[in-house]
Amino acid sequence: MPTLLFLLLVLLLFSPPQNPMPPTETVSAKDASQISVLSFRWSRIRKTVKGEPQGVTPAREMIPDNKTYQRNARVNQPVGQRDPNEDTVDGRSAAIEKIVQESRTAPPKSLDTFAYEVKLANGSRKAIDVVFWEYQFIDPASPATPARRQFLCGAGIKSGKEKELQASSLSGPSDVVSVETLTNSSSKRLQEMVLINRVEYADGSIWERKGWRFSEIRVTLKRVLATPWTEPCRAL
Repeated sequence: MPTLLFLLLVLLLFSPPQNPMPPTETVSAKDASQISVLSFRWSRIRKTVKGEPQGVTPAREMIPDNKTYQRNARVNQPVGQRDPNEDTVDGRSAAIEKIVQESRTAPPKSLDTFAYEVKLANGSRKAIDVVFWEYQFIDPASPATPARRQFLCGAGIKSGKEKELQASSLSGPSDVVSVETLTNSSSKRLQEMVLINRVEYADGSIWERKGWRFSEIRVTLKRVLATPWTEPCRAL
């Protein structure tokens, strides 16, 4: 999987500009039609992000009580015995610095992230290596301009097998809903659907959905592939 993504990035960087589209007429219509979406859903995940203090606490001064013999002797001192380090210049400086850092620490805040899941079935005769797919939110009042959340996944779906793919994004359903949709209580505010945009097979062949353009995500794809992967899917 990492090797395939690296090769894909190389092709993006060095492919001739006058021929940006990769070959896509290498998969039969029968194979393409047998890649089906079994189910899909999205959910909101709220995370609490803690603020980090800024600054560096200075190292403590080396005093006799920190030497091995004195340190071992202090182990047997009564509970609550004052730490001699607190009376040093560095100790007092560290206490002041701690107060300053705590005052600079941003308070915890809640961050909304969104999880997108899709279950695919590979009914083709080839193993699927990579899938480009998108989750669409459609306002019935303006169906021609859906909100699109696109993802790239290292699928690894063998012929005749099913697999669930999960991706996360900071973008949720469309924040803009028409007045007509809001006032029409009898209809669902946003319709949802999933589309498979591009499939890369293990044998190197490629299929793309008609009307979807690989060039639209070229710049975003370079950025996504620029950092090491620790998850199976990434948002585009």
